[in-house]
Amino acid sequence: MFLPTTLKEVRQRGWDQLDVILFTGDAYIDHPSFGAAVIGRLLEAEGYRVAIVPQPNWRDDLRDFTKLGTPRLFFGVTAGAMDSMVNHYTANIRLRSNDAYTPGGQAGFRPDYAVKTYTQILKRLFPRTPVVIGGIEASLRRLTHYDYWSDSLHPPILAESGADLLIYGMGERVIQQVARAMNNGFNAKLLRGIRQVGFMADRSYVERLDPERTIRLHSFEECCRDKRAFGENFTRIETLSNLMDPVQTLVEGVGDRFAVITPPNATLTTEELDHSFDLPYERAPHPRYQGRGDIPAWEMIKHSVNIHRGCFGGCSFCTISAHQGKFISSRSERSILDEVERIVRMPDFKGYLSDIGAPSANMYRLGGRDRTLCAKCRRPSCLHPKMCPNLDNDHRPLLALYAKIRAVRGIKKAFIGSGIRYDLFDDSDYLRTVILHHTSGRLKVAPEHTEERVLKLMRKPPFALFERLNADFVRICRREGLPYQLIPYFISSHPGCTEGDMRALAEKVLGKLHFNLEQVQDLTPTPMTFSSVMFYTGENPYTGEKVYIARSQEEKRRQKSYFFRGRH
Repeated sequence: MFLPTTLKEVRQRGWDQLDVILFTGDAYIDHPSFGAAVIGRLLEAEGYRVAIVPQPNWRDDLRDFTKLGTPRLFFGVTAGAMDSMVNHYTANIRLRSNDAYTPGGQAGFRPDYAVKTYTQILKRLFPRTPVVIGGIEASLRRLTHYDYWSDSLHPPILAESGADLLIYGMGERVIQQVARAMNNGFNAKLLRGIRQVGFMADRSYVERLDPERTIRLHSFEECCRDKRAFGENFTRIETLSNLMDPVQTLVEGVGDRFAVITPPNATLTTEELDHSFDLPYERAPHPRYQGRGDIPAWEMIKHSVNIHRGCFGGCSFCTISAHQGKFISSRSERSILDEVERIVRMPDFKGYLSDIGAPSANMYRLGGRDRTLCAKCRRPSCLHPKMCPNLDNDHRPLLALYAKIRAVRGIKKAFIGSGIRYDLFDDSDYLRTVILHHTSGRLKVAPEHTEERVLKLMRKPPFALFERLNADFVRICRREGLPYQLIPYFISSHPGCTEGDMRALAEKVLGKLHFNLEQVQDLTPTPMTFSSVMFYTGENPYTGEKVYIARSQEEKRRQKSYFFRGRH
């Protein structure tokens, strides 16, 4: 059964009251790729009565917020799988005409700043019922952050929304701990002792914290007055988030109160991750959407398998390590192959897995050889400025997994649609396997730029590694008689990138290498990334070095135009 979404569905289960009601900005798709479904199923497995209200109408009489009554424990709120502002607007701040997480791809079914909007409504209607916020939007706005769409700093989302508790990062372990604490009657002391949560507190609480285990950040007001204070905050937050076992609590003033963020949990074990993926999902959109058109995000992932969490690439513009963590949590072969078998049994499956994927597709089971060295490490990336000598980049476990997936009866082809880090493998065995068995004819990779100065600010490898990959790709395809294409992705208008850098990129990629580029991404500075901090402050917060910023839409347009010069 799907988790209930209406009062009728609640009553069909024989329930007179719910324990938890989850609100999400996405359509309800009961699948482990969608956060509200995961949280709902985890709570259900613990014995709680859970319902989901997908894409509630925030413009009318607010009946969607009241129709299921008051939950016994708490309301949960997420904007969905994307930050609502990224979902709504392009990099040049134009309103998008579609929404991949809505039936028919229709736009307009979620508000801007969805977490804040939903939470403020719930606190107004149910002032005595706790609201717990989570998901990507809440997670990456947990402290003072730069908001590109208003071109200003915003305070911690706890202060803006009025939520009682915030869960950041991947919430499986935490939501179960929060539910247990709430089950004891909203025990504030228990809740504040949980790792990987945030809450607002008064000065007396903050003054009682152990100073040895507390990092006092510049206040929101100080950050607004001084961009350098904001930059300093970021370096401390990022450094803490990249530690294997941080113990410090972050404290940031907002007016006369404080946002308190407890240290993150250790990476989920394989057993915990398997449990999350093995729950009894219906693996389909809720029947309420029948006749309303396909949900594009579901169509894209329904025949794909996610094999791990986390990424140690540390790219400046990416939020994965800030949200999922730097250390890899991998599923077992058993769990992955069970999911492949379930996909094979889907009525519309034709034999083709669209993706054996992850944040970076080839980081499965990778990590440090000596974990005691990892415990001391403060680097944001295991690959930049060069690969860590302690990193075990043995791809044999992943190649063995690929072989077992190919051997599943009913699988004709298993593609890799997620990005591959080509700076992770130093021989062609992995590349050859991917080309021969897991490529649809177009292999996508992301060098992002060609110029060394820009690549350093992006925390990306030298372009020479892409040139080597391209040569290996062409050689293998010629030897095997395959008419395949390598598709590189690039970013324009990244901090530090000038028009001259874009001209040089075009000369190398379009001229020397003769690529015909189809898609170019203009940087969107998203909250809690190194790139967004540089964009706002105009300098590298670690070094104080001034960084060129293409701020105006005209500058951005000119940079992007270099990719398409000479086309007719």
